Amino acid sequence: MLDGAARRLIDPPLDALGRGLAARGVGADAVTWAGLALGLLAALTIALGAPGWALVPLLASRLLDGLDGAVARATRRTDLGGFLDIWCDFVFYGAVPLAFAVLDPANATAAAFLLFAFYVNGTSFLGLAVMAAKRGVQSTKQGLKSLHYSAGLLEGTETILFFVLLCLLPQFFAPLAWGFGALCLVTAAARVLNARHTIGS
Repeated sequence: MLDGAARRLIDPPLDALGRGLAARGVGADAVTWAGLALGLLAALTIALGAPGWALVPLLASRLLDGLDGAVARATRRTDLGGFLDIWCDFVFYGAVPLAFAVLDPANATAAAFLLFAFYVNGTSFLGLAVMAAKRGVQSTKQGLKSLHYSAGLLEGTETILFFVLLCLLPQFFAPLAWGFGALCLVTAAARVLNARHTIGS
């Protein structure tokens, strides 16, 4: 829901930084891998009992997640780069709930529900993107992307804010995870219901 507004705010400075990195020979895929490494470091930091400190690599990871696209736009966008970008995102999204389950086994059921909700929401997103690509359906509301991005109640921006909240209030992980997971399922259901409008029968 917030991605469109967030992209309009952050794309200009990211594009300027991306052009600078590209001019120095930094490739978009290298930025993507670095972002994943920082995201996994954040998850490890959470699992080891320091969710507050995890905010540093977590936010840096998400900065690089936006920056890889800026570097690609300044050089050459590739299908492989787009694939790596979305795959790394989903690895990161799965690692954080797992880390909170490791941090405190009492979080396990809520973390499992959150991962289930991410799975359901993610398949609705990726499945619709595949079908939209077959029909030439495109959208630039979330910026220039390698695949069709269908808008929803919860998108990347909301997920990042949610993860930040979890790191700041780890003692409330369970209720926050149940609530966010429920909203993910609402997002997925809305996307499924809207699929006929987007891609036809």
